[in-house]
Amino acid sequence: MNTEQRTPSLQVFLEGDCLFSNEGRWLHPLFELEEFLAHNGTDPAQLELRDRIIGKAAAILITRMGITRVYGELMSDLAIAYLENSGSSYDYGRRVPRIECRTEELFAEEDDPDTVYTELLRRAGRA
Repeated sequence: MNTEQRTPSLQVFLEGDCLFSNEGRWLHPLFELEEFLAHNGTDPAQLELRDRIIGKAAAILITRMGITRVYGELMSDLAIAYLENSGSSYDYGRRVPRIECRTEELFAEEDDPDTVYTELLRRAGRA
């Protein structure tokens, strides 16, 4: 029996209570959060999201859901710029120029949330 517990990579809080958590990788936890919120009825503007790594694509998905309070253990300058432009409040543990990920490079110059979302759905096998 495996008794090892995994730490959630993504957690979402409502008034200090954890409403959603996920241990997945890449952007999959955000897609699962999107599905959860579609059926939960909670106002995303009331939520606080905490994620291990937030690059620009994650920032776009987060703001597209309507979540405006964000904390990333590691956050890229591209994500910060996007969050600032969207009016979101954010904080981070460590800031880096870019996340070392192909997705970060792919969307470095793209700001249209619908374009990014469509391509991310395709790349995640959800299109």
